Amino acid sequence: MGLTKQYLRYAPSGTFNIIASADCNSTHVSLNGISGRYVAVGACEHVIIWDMRLGEKAQVIPGENVVVSQIAASPTGNHMAVGYVDGNINVFELMNNEIVCVFAGHKSAITSLQYDEQGHRIVSGSKDTEVILWDVVSETGVARFSGHKGAITSVLFINGKNCIVSASKDTFIKFWDIETKHCFKTLGGHQMEVWSAVLLKEERYLVTGSMDQELRVWKLNWTDKMKEEDKLVQQLEIVKIEETDNTEDTSVLQCHQVGTLIRGGKGRVVGLCTDPGQSVLACFGTDSLLELFAFCSDEEAKIRMNKRVKKQRKKLAKLKESGEVDAEATEISELLTLSDEVRRLTSVKLSAKIKSATLLLGTTGELRVGVTLSNNTVELHSLKLGEEGEVKCLKQITQPGHQKEPRCVAISSDNLAVLSAAADSVKLWNRTSQACLRSIPLSGGRPCSACFAPGDRHALVGCADGALLLLDVAAARVLEPVPAHTASCNSLGLTPDLRGCYSGGADKTVKLWQFELIPDPTGESKAKVLSLLHTRTLELEEVVCAVKISPNNKFIAVALMDSTVKIFFLDTFKFYLSLYGHKLPVLCLDISYDSNLIATGSADRNVKIWGMDFGDCHKSIFAHNDSVTALQFVPNTHYFFTGSKDGKIKQWDADTYDNIITLNGHAGACWGVCVGAGGLHGASCGADGALRLLARTDEPLVLGDTDDADEPLATGEQHAPVPGLPGLNMPTKKTIGAEKAADSILECLSVGAEYERQVAEARGQPVQPPLLMAAYNCNSAEDFLLEILKKIRSSELEEALLLLPLSAAGEALRLAGALLERGACAELVSRAALFLLRLHRAPLAANPRLLKHLIQIQAKAAIRINELRDMVGYNLHALQWLRREAEAAESEQLFKVAVGEKKARDSKRRARQAVKRPIITVT
Repeated sequence: MGLTKQYLRYAPSGTFNIIASADCNSTHVSLNGISGRYVAVGACEHVIIWDMRLGEKAQVIPGENVVVSQIAASPTGNHMAVGYVDGNINVFELMNNEIVCVFAGHKSAITSLQYDEQGHRIVSGSKDTEVILWDVVSETGVARFSGHKGAITSVLFINGKNCIVSASKDTFIKFWDIETKHCFKTLGGHQMEVWSAVLLKEERYLVTGSMDQELRVWKLNWTDKMKEEDKLVQQLEIVKIEETDNTEDTSVLQCHQVGTLIRGGKGRVVGLCTDPGQSVLACFGTDSLLELFAFCSDEEAKIRMNKRVKKQRKKLAKLKESGEVDAEATEISELLTLSDEVRRLTSVKLSAKIKSATLLLGTTGELRVGVTLSNNTVELHSLKLGEEGEVKCLKQITQPGHQKEPRCVAISSDNLAVLSAAADSVKLWNRTSQACLRSIPLSGGRPCSACFAPGDRHALVGCADGALLLLDVAAARVLEPVPAHTASCNSLGLTPDLRGCYSGGADKTVKLWQFELIPDPTGESKAKVLSLLHTRTLELEEVVCAVKISPNNKFIAVALMDSTVKIFFLDTFKFYLSLYGHKLPVLCLDISYDSNLIATGSADRNVKIWGMDFGDCHKSIFAHNDSVTALQFVPNTHYFFTGSKDGKIKQWDADTYDNIITLNGHAGACWGVCVGAGGLHGASCGADGALRLLARTDEPLVLGDTDDADEPLATGEQHAPVPGLPGLNMPTKKTIGAEKAADSILECLSVGAEYERQVAEARGQPVQPPLLMAAYNCNSAEDFLLEILKKIRSSELEEALLLLPLSAAGEALRLAGALLERGACAELVSRAALFLLRLHRAPLAANPRLLKHLIQIQAKAAIRINELRDMVGYNLHALQWLRREAEAAESEQLFKVAVGEKKARDSKRRARQAVKRPIITVT
């Protein structure tokens, strides 16, 4: 057997240029007890918390390979729930960025996340049309709600009624009861997709946004546990508000449209959001206008109604005097309308399309509005609710990122700086800190190619309008725009002698340039400045896509639009070779350091490796799933990197034609890849707007070795209906972690059974426990099972138990009875035992050998759970006693309790007023 060739692994070493991803929402976060200052946004696979006072990153919650699609901050401020496009949800501890729990239940991207008011539960909606309720405390899925036929757009908790509201693209809004896990009401008043929904004013109003210019406002009236006279009052109110609707006496919830709010923005509703107190509504569409509405308190609404009625009565009296209206005209009725309840606030006009918004209302009446824009910007605005003044922009974060997606990237010769070019600007970055050092605004065409000039003080950028820009990197200015081509400058590079450069354009020419120093044309300094002198031009028959001069300064290779690569002698431009074989145009090419190999990447998804001596094709590799857009050799090797529109970056060996490593680069097309001197570092840019760094590590990589990290996190399989349990609709899905956990349980049971057999045969003689049991410091089979169950992630426990065969389930129940007898980890053991019983109820009950253990579980589980309940109750009452002691010592009431009592008094007063109001209306 021959020696195995080893390589050094390249690993991602940083992602930057992303201020806020356009596909993720934003939310206000409390850090160190401070609110209104920090805004959390998604940034590719990471979550960035921006300090909007300093304009810096306060914290970064790191991700891995999957893009973030939704985030939610817990009401307590301790945790952050992050949903990803693969359907997983991670809950992070904000203090140390550690993952508290992982929830795997959805099959596609998370579209909506919300915590309940205590922060103990999370509800999630996804593109797979499912809504799942998760328990953060026990780290498990509670229920899966299936019924929608379209992607979920919003999920909301109705905390006062223990219900969930979900809105979907199937035009329906559904109300789900958490206790019964069923839909008890479906709202079908929309003709088109419901794109967003929010609850307002103490969960009494539901506002929905669709494809039209109207926001529909629905009033929620709950009829359970209500006195008969209150039902009569509410029905009278509803009849007055919507006489055309039929009241539903049988439903627990009566939901009626009380009016619409007319939007000023264009296009469909993209998002609705509200502050945590549910008093202000923000709406934005496909344009740059953010509209704000305030839902008034009951007292303020009554005052507004009285003003309106008084004004209408005066107007009616004048009309009666002038005789325009009959003297016996009807009186104006005192009835609250939507115009009394809602007032429009000042709209915010922003510089680009809005992608997400988040609101926070302070105790002084100041509203903080955080927005993320489509041009990679985060802004924070302020508005006083009492005063109808202008909206002030407190902070705008634009410097640490391009406003358009970067199209080309280059690394300096000393590996210290990275240059990136986008349509809005050219930026210089520090590679180690990933901070933006210089930003040079551009006003011309979109950059297509870029490189550093010798010495790294200057850079060259070729643009889509044919201009070749000479940049002074240190001074952050454009020295000279050279009109190099009449069409797009597609390729740019330095000549091997570093005395000049070459450019290839869509005007069917390749031009050679020489660097020269000329007096400063502006006259600002006496020092000479760098300029370009055109020396020679190579005329061709087709549009030039890519150009490269061989390192031995002998040949020039030109990729043309006719899918061929022509090679010419550099000194005479005499034709040498034609490389043909690609089916679509070659988009990128490079020549190895020894000028022996040329590699070409094409839009036909293939990479071909050719010999420079005879032009023969050594190998054609089907490299990517989409067009190959970038290709570069690692200096002094025959290894090369390729980037593609499929987002992946791959490293290849041009001698053995092996794929060395595949990196999940970008969430979209990869536009450019470059490798620094010595092959120590690499950089890439892509359609997701991110600039990603690669670093060569000291870790050896042997081809053929499988790595667990390369496996998918979830198989994506859903369980078929379990025989005998058609109603078992698991909130989780089968993952690799659950399969490994099931294997470990089976191994534990077999090792434990073998050990018990050896102990029985020894007849009292000491028996050495197996090595696996000794590793866990266990002396019995039930202790070993308990240790294995403790190691399993709580969210994967039920999935693992579901994969166990019936015989293993019986053995596990036998050991569970012994564990409950001792009282060890009663909650965990009870949960596992009860799930197995629910799963295999009939066959386990029919087994006479298990009957004794089942009776033991039945008795002991109840005793242990009661003990836990008593302990929790004892602690709760002890804390309440301590609170009363503290209140008595300080002679004051705790704020939260006082607020709760005030809300109770207010609700009673509203109920009394509601009784009086319809009586006045009827008479």
